[in-house]
Amino acid sequence: MRFAPQTPGGRNALLMGAVAAIAALIAGVWMWGQKPEYRVLFSNFSDRDGGAIVAALQQMNVPYKYAEGGGAILVPDDKVHDVRLKLASQGLPKGGSVGFELMENQKLGVSQFHEQVNFQRALEGELARSIQSVAAVQTARVHLALPKSSVFVRDQQKPTVSVLLNLHPGRMLDAQQVSAIVHLVASSVPDLPIKNVTVVDQSGNLLSENGKTPASNGLDPTQLKYVQELQQSIVRRVESIITPIVGQNNVRAEATADVDFSTSEQAAEMYKPNQTPNSATVRSQHNSEAQNGGNNNAGVPGALTNQPPAPSTAPVVNPQGAAGTAMNPPGTGAAGSSQRDSTVNYEVDKTIRYVQQPMGGIKRLTVAVVVNYKRVTGKDGKVTTRPLTDAEKTEITDLVKEAMGFNKDRGDSLNVVNSPFAGMEKEELPEVPLWKQPEMHSLAKEVGRYLLLALVVLLLYFKVLKPLIYKDEKKDEEKDPELLEAPELDENGNPIVKELGEGEDALLLEDDDDDDPTKPQMMTYAKRLEAAKKLAKENPKVVANVIKEWIAE
Repeated sequence: MRFAPQTPGGRNALLMGAVAAIAALIAGVWMWGQKPEYRVLFSNFSDRDGGAIVAALQQMNVPYKYAEGGGAILVPDDKVHDVRLKLASQGLPKGGSVGFELMENQKLGVSQFHEQVNFQRALEGELARSIQSVAAVQTARVHLALPKSSVFVRDQQKPTVSVLLNLHPGRMLDAQQVSAIVHLVASSVPDLPIKNVTVVDQSGNLLSENGKTPASNGLDPTQLKYVQELQQSIVRRVESIITPIVGQNNVRAEATADVDFSTSEQAAEMYKPNQTPNSATVRSQHNSEAQNGGNNNAGVPGALTNQPPAPSTAPVVNPQGAAGTAMNPPGTGAAGSSQRDSTVNYEVDKTIRYVQQPMGGIKRLTVAVVVNYKRVTGKDGKVTTRPLTDAEKTEITDLVKEAMGFNKDRGDSLNVVNSPFAGMEKEELPEVPLWKQPEMHSLAKEVGRYLLLALVVLLLYFKVLKPLIYKDEKKDEEKDPELLEAPELDENGNPIVKELGEGEDALLLEDDDDDDPTKPQMMTYAKRLEAAKKLAKENPKVVANVIKEWIAE
């Protein structure tokens, strides 16, 4: 069936088709403008996990695509969290390491060696998962070296562990975090000493301190860090107390600390000279006395013994100056003997002193401070600079001494200099053009998308839809009833008829009653039909002549 554009049905069909095409085009452009944004679902996964994730996405009918370089899987923004939860319920991604779930599917009849290997793999996987929980660690691998147990004590060996860390770009671990990882591993493996744990990053840097050799000057990194922190602390204290006086960026300070990390112990015994006997302290005293009794009838038996005794005389008394002096009783020739001993021990003064020098004591401090010239605003509002006065400089020096803990006996040194600061030239960075800024690129894409949509809609409206609507409006436009009068006849009796243009049915009749007699007036189809009927009734010859001309054409 063919539609003629001149017929009302053909025009309606053409109009409906144009409207449908415009609507479809607008819907297509709108859907293109509403293209969903894609976000990262998972990245840095193994090939096995990647295949399982893609298979699961295909089963869920979730669109996906790969990022540049193939390092990540992207899904629509509004489905990221939902897909992650669904994949997590399926145990995806599993990761490159396995844990104790490896022991769940043990087969019957497996050898003891196989069981030991599976247990070691499971323990390594669990340790790797625990280490990956640290924020700065991206992936981790753990290698266990478990020696065989022995019944002999001398043959027993301690296990060792090696940990390889792959850190996130731009991230690093400090000494405390490395120590935490070392203690975590050492606490998870039986009989594993801390010194047997080695931690290495992806660049081959040794992070654990158990294998580091001390520096040539005998200082380990912990001591060097302590010295640096001590010097920075002194600088901060000095600058913080001077800045309110001279203003921001008008003071610079540097400090050097000589720290003694040696340890020493001292033990001494000191004896005082001998004291006087009266001030001495008796420690112990021992006295002993012995006496032997004599025979009163001493002498040689004989005639003399029978003689009467001689007259008595005063006995000779010996003083007790010497120990062991024998005394003879009076009236006897041989007296008894006695002996006396006395021993006295006195305390000797003794002082025992133990001195232990603490490690990390400050031997000497050296601080240098530079203060900028003082800014002075004149009466005219002009800012000038002037050096500090002696009183101001002395005040600043005293404050710095208090802040640094100046000790003259220790040999500390302080130097405060007042000098104008050189103007710091600011580096002028080239201004990035507006069209090169990354945020403008995304904005331009969004604006261009909507501008293209609006341009397509306007073109379709003005080039296709509006001409069709304008044609129908011209056909349906009604003429004023006062202008519908019988047309004038020419000299041959034919009405004066004009056509607006090719493909249009509107007849134009010349109206003499209008202001402009030459201006054509458009008539509708119904009124033209009524005028033709009226003309046919009043003047049939004219109608016949018109029909003849149509037939002749």
